Amino acid sequence: MPYSPMRDLGQQGLLDTIHTLLQKPNLSELINCLMQLMKQGALADRVNILLYYPNQQRVSFYGKDKHGNELCYEDEDVLAKGPISHLFSRSGGLICSQVDFNETWPQIAAMEWYARFSHYCLLPLISDGKIVGGCECIRDGVDVWSGKELKRLHTLAQIVGLVTEQIRMRTYSDLDRTLLCRERDEFRILVAVTNAVLSTPNLDELISNIANVIHKHFAINSVGVVLRSRRQGWLKFYSRHFVDAFSLIHEQIDLPESGTFSERVFNSGEMLLTLYPGDKQTADEGMRPELWGNKSHMLCLLPLRFGNHLLGVLRLAKCREQGFTSADLNLLRQIADRVAIGVDNALAHQEINRLKARFMDANRQQTEQINNVSGHFGEIVGRSKAMLQVLNQVEMVAASDCTVLLLGETGTGKELIARAIHNLSKRNKRRMVKINCAAMPAGMLESELFGHERGAFTGANTQRIGRFELANKSSLLLDEIGDMQLELQPKLLRILQEREFERLGSSDIQQADVRLIAATNRNLKQMVDNREFRGDLYYRLNVFPITLPPLRERPEDIPLLVKSCAYNIARRLNRDIDRIPTETLRALSRMEWPGNVRELENIIERAILLTKGNVLQFSTAQMETRLLHEGSSATSVVDDMRDRQGEYQRILRALKETNGVVSGPHGAARRLGCKRTTLISRMRRLGIDKEKL
Repeated sequence: MPYSPMRDLGQQGLLDTIHTLLQKPNLSELINCLMQLMKQGALADRVNILLYYPNQQRVSFYGKDKHGNELCYEDEDVLAKGPISHLFSRSGGLICSQVDFNETWPQIAAMEWYARFSHYCLLPLISDGKIVGGCECIRDGVDVWSGKELKRLHTLAQIVGLVTEQIRMRTYSDLDRTLLCRERDEFRILVAVTNAVLSTPNLDELISNIANVIHKHFAINSVGVVLRSRRQGWLKFYSRHFVDAFSLIHEQIDLPESGTFSERVFNSGEMLLTLYPGDKQTADEGMRPELWGNKSHMLCLLPLRFGNHLLGVLRLAKCREQGFTSADLNLLRQIADRVAIGVDNALAHQEINRLKARFMDANRQQTEQINNVSGHFGEIVGRSKAMLQVLNQVEMVAASDCTVLLLGETGTGKELIARAIHNLSKRNKRRMVKINCAAMPAGMLESELFGHERGAFTGANTQRIGRFELANKSSLLLDEIGDMQLELQPKLLRILQEREFERLGSSDIQQADVRLIAATNRNLKQMVDNREFRGDLYYRLNVFPITLPPLRERPEDIPLLVKSCAYNIARRLNRDIDRIPTETLRALSRMEWPGNVRELENIIERAILLTKGNVLQFSTAQMETRLLHEGSSATSVVDDMRDRQGEYQRILRALKETNGVVSGPHGAARRLGCKRTTLISRMRRLGIDKEKL
């Protein structure tokens, strides 16, 4: 007969038994070893181990059935009220027959692994003085255990208690380590998602970054974000399809909301886990199953909720055989919370950019308040017959929405007239939008007028709102329209006729209710004859033409313009100009002004910068340059200007030499050889104040 330590539990047999049992890494192998030792020692035919968890009032059962199959069972009620409950009152254990067992614990007796036995013995497993469970020994034979056999069983139970606690502590340690590793990995994933959310406020880039992180850690085939479209009853799908390690497909499509899984999530606000495509015909989700050989996908849709608002849906798809584990779903819910923050931020940034683009031009159009000498027309200065005729035309056309064509030389104030038409119209609650067609490069004018989508051309990194869209319900001034490219003119004609256009890079039709005001200094009729301008567009623009007179045809307005410009320019330059000599106004009125009002403003600004007092002074050289071509009358004006400038300098020099004294034997009048009253009169005429010397 082979040696069995259970037959002789002396010192050596006990050491051998302890050594054998301590080598077992888990309860399954421990039970196998116990079964072998029990059968060799003829102590039992079956062995089970019960572990007790007092904090949870739970008992775990570990054993083998008659066929040697492993058994594992947990129960919070039946097992806890079974034989193990008697161990706390019977420290010596429990021994009973099957009849007594069946009568006392009928629910447990009904379990198949307790069927057909003769005698039952339950011994406590003790560790650190506490009962941690029990060891069940079951005999199928008719003999009950003798006193010697029970002693050996008690000794063995003490060893099993220590070994069981060691295995349990090792299991706890491994479990804790596994949980810590999982928490570390989940924390890293959440940090990566958070970094992706914070990396960019752009919606497309945000979704791309999040999709890369989720695909990397969960091996998900398709990642997308679903948002409600501006179009009623439609959804916008932003998708990233990871076909293989080298193929990534980006998609952005609009689909009807009705019948989609996303609609169900929007309505319920709860996570949805389903199969796509299902047994029934399902609405198009933009999944592109053909990319993976038409395999079915397990679809997980998580609501993106920020505060009390449901912003959208995070849509994740995996091949059916892979699926989602409960641990994955718990982590994905946390990821969805962070994605919702990023989506809310991106949508807010998108709205800010849209509003910023809409009002960008409006905020630049800040004008200064000037003297109003023309009634309702604000900045327009002029009382001449030619200007009054223009203003009458403005009043007639302003109330209508018809297109106006402003004609005239450069610098005649076409933009001011356009603003007056807008201010007198019913559209004056919105700012007028303007664009200079000659100032825009050939390739950029279309984008400026109609806008573009992101990626429409190289450098188009963001969506841009065009001037027509900005001017919706308002007026749009197209300055220098004669310089618009021929290939762009049909698109302008379309919006004039149909009131619709398309952004560059988009097929969506945009509507715009815009009142168009065109301005040019060129002869459009001659350009049409020369095939430099489209005839159909010209006739569409030439509904109500207004021709602005050049400055040389209204010289009576020049004194008013000089005073108005001098006042505003002096205030802007923080200068004090309170008087303009009559001779200067007369001289300026006799000049030719090829640059019209704009040239006049530049001349006045230069004069203010050169003036030292509070009386506007024009230099003789400056006047000579302007009047050189006007003949003898101009020469007399120049001579007068020279005389005035010389007299001005002589009086200043005399006053400085006499420390401002006018009369008396040592006064400035005596030095200049004139009377005191004559000198004072000349000082007033030239704007000389002795107190400011």
